[in-house]
Amino acid sequence: MIAPAAAAKIKLVVLDVDGVLTDAGYYLGDVEGKPASLLRYNIQDGVGTVLLRMAGLKLAIITGRESESVSLRGVQLKMDAVIQDKHARKAPALRRLVTQLGVTLDEVAFLGDDLPDLGALRIVGMPVAVGNAVAEVRDAAQVHLTKSGGHGAIREFAEALLVARGEWASLVERYVDERSREDGAL
Repeated sequence: MIAPAAAAKIKLVVLDVDGVLTDAGYYLGDVEGKPASLLRYNIQDGVGTVLLRMAGLKLAIITGRESESVSLRGVQLKMDAVIQDKHARKAPALRRLVTQLGVTLDEVAFLGDDLPDLGALRIVGMPVAVGNAVAEVRDAAQVHLTKSGGHGAIREFAEALLVARGEWASLVERYVDERSREDGAL
């Protein structure tokens, strides 16, 4: 799925939110008389991000959504950056981000699903389409995932990238070992 040489170049993985980190569903309601919006995230995707970080990769979110939920998830996942732009200007945000993080666009994998992601997908070294991506995103992508956003797509990508880099098995064992210690040492 991912060539080892291409996988070795990646230093930064950037995720969209709606349709990638989530299933693109949006829960709008009321909590104690105040409007509230909720997003659903996949825990296995979270483990995928942990393994990517363990491999030394940087992680970021770039989204057209402005939401406290996204900020909270970014903190939970220990993202290096969370960029929320209600106008979905993802390519300019990505150009600024790579400068800030000291990587090049060729060293970036971007996971997207819909038209607002196309600008970013067209400028990165590894454009990735999740399983529920629209046709234009699938056409722009080099890597095509089978799982949909919010349903394990990030975990699928993490495994494919880390297998191609020859790191998956050792990182899984390290992950399990760190969580199997009685002394709690990590």
